Amino acid sequence: MSPRPAVGGQPPVGGRPSAGGHPSSGDRPVVSGQNVEDLLRECAPRVLGALVRRHGMFDACEDAVQEALLAAALQWPEEGVPDNPGGWLLTVASRRLVDEIRSDEARRRREDARAAEPEPAAPDPALDRDDSLLLLFLCCHPSLSQPSRVALTLRAAGGLTTAQIAAAFLVPEATMAQRISRAKQSLKASGMPPDAERSARLAEVRHVLYLIFNEGYTASGGPDLTAPGLSAEAIRLTRMLHGLVPDDAETSGLLALMLLTDARRRARTSPSGELVPLDEQDRSLWDGALIAEGVDLVSRALPRGDVGPYQLQAAIAAVHDEAGSPDATDWPQILALYDLLELADPDNPVVSLNRAVAVAKARDPEEALALLAALERDKRLRDHHRLLATRAHLLELQGRTSEAAGAYRAAARRATSAPERRHLTRRADRLAP
Repeated sequence: MSPRPAVGGQPPVGGRPSAGGHPSSGDRPVVSGQNVEDLLRECAPRVLGALVRRHGMFDACEDAVQEALLAAALQWPEEGVPDNPGGWLLTVASRRLVDEIRSDEARRRREDARAAEPEPAAPDPALDRDDSLLLLFLCCHPSLSQPSRVALTLRAAGGLTTAQIAAAFLVPEATMAQRISRAKQSLKASGMPPDAERSARLAEVRHVLYLIFNEGYTASGGPDLTAPGLSAEAIRLTRMLHGLVPDDAETSGLLALMLLTDARRRARTSPSGELVPLDEQDRSLWDGALIAEGVDLVSRALPRGDVGPYQLQAAIAAVHDEAGSPDATDWPQILALYDLLELADPDNPVVSLNRAVAVAKARDPEEALALLAALERDKRLRDHHRLLATRAHLLELQGRTSEAAGAYRAAARRATSAPERRHLTRRADRLAP
């Protein structure tokens, strides 16, 4: 079983030189390649956003920034980080972009030593403002398909390579390259949306980050249950978004949801990589710092009013995380939160499916099975393995072991994740006569 590529970033490097002054390369501190990579990932969205705001042409700007990042990755580990790394990158990217516009000979000129060793004269005022939100808006343009929004967000705002994104989503690199290329071409004439559109576009940005996190937390296919780097990247980008819109309660809720969910990641798999259900997890492995941060975020977001789905999901996750044992879980409170969530997100069958489990735990499995019967008529869910797995679990709670085993096997046949398939098969084998 080959490991997934590491696609998640580390926290931004600390202790960078101040922005004042421009010492020679010999006076600069030499840093490790990993620190340079972290710093580049931190700077890249702001530089790309500033370049797009100045020149438009998203696709050409993104190519220019990628070349600047490559030049920095080659030079900085040996020569040290410039005093103004963002200005350095913006200067290089701007030169590359201008070269590309001016002449078909730009590729040769980009090999010149002058272009390879730029030195910005002073901090660029274009970086005084943070254009990361502009960049996220552009990546989540409504003209793009949902897969294209996800891919472009990871490439432009996350700094991942095409190969890393393709590996994370289990598609050929050529397929992902075409998807990203088409998305960039579609954004040639795009800019910051009007004020009336920004609220809706912010909701789309949150949704894209939510999708990225979910794919990392439970991979939709392949040999591994999780892709930790992908969920880590979603958390990093959501932290950035939260910093840009700190008063947006739903963004706070989304970040809280990710932290409270990711806090359980180490306990979700056995040492051999097999799935461990929530009620069987070793809770001492849960990350207490992430739980505390997530609880604090959602506790401060909920009283602001206009409670949305992400805040409610985060509140549910908080109730689970704060329970010292499965028996201590406050299922009536979780059910009450699911009642609110179903009102806030009425056309989401997954919410209704999870609510059915809460009904079984708080009240009666038979009532929950009746709710599943209604969900079986929903085309979006009726063939999904999670519906069958939930039915099997409810039947098992009732002691109907033979029926439960059959439902577990049916769910296993439809599961696309190998660890989930093995887990469901083991549940069936355990119940079989």
